[in-house]
Amino acid sequence: MPEPQSWRNPRPAPHLPEIQRHLRPPRLPAWVHVWWPALLWAVVIFSASTDTFSAEHTRWVCEPILRWLVPSLTEDQVSTIHRFIRKSAHVAEYFVFCPLLYRAVRGDRKGWRWTWGLAALFCAAGYSVLDEIHQAFVASRTASGYDYLLDSMGALAALGALWMWFRWRRSSREAEIEASKAPST
Repeated sequence: MPEPQSWRNPRPAPHLPEIQRHLRPPRLPAWVHVWWPALLWAVVIFSASTDTFSAEHTRWVCEPILRWLVPSLTEDQVSTIHRFIRKSAHVAEYFVFCPLLYRAVRGDRKGWRWTWGLAALFCAAGYSVLDEIHQAFVASRTASGYDYLLDSMGALAALGALWMWFRWRRSSREAEIEASKAPST
């Protein structure tokens, strides 16, 4: 009988099917799953800050449509409406951006927390500052504190809407629970 070798493992090497049960397929990190919409929207905002979306270039699109819809508009009225559309775009961009940031900051957790909401708001406001700094370096664009305020107000309005939605959801869930606890007659 061969001499026992204490250094050797008596268990044979596992077969491939035995190992495969314990292996997980490669996944993206969890943070990519929650952050990609916000990062993609940040790229959209950044591209909207380029020369392509300057007032001179967007006028080529807006003016013919406005003149087709209302042929009697004067040049001043067209300029005013064009300016209103452009400033509304600031609010709309950040109204979308803030909930995406909230989703990213919240991660896999559920519900509402003011810390998550404020973090999303400050991230949106900070990105707005960076956006205005970027516009200062684009020849056909100008940086404006007024635009920063519009961006921040859009993010704040989105945060308020998000808070109201979570509050409504919580109250409707509580009412549902109360109704299920009530004795049936």
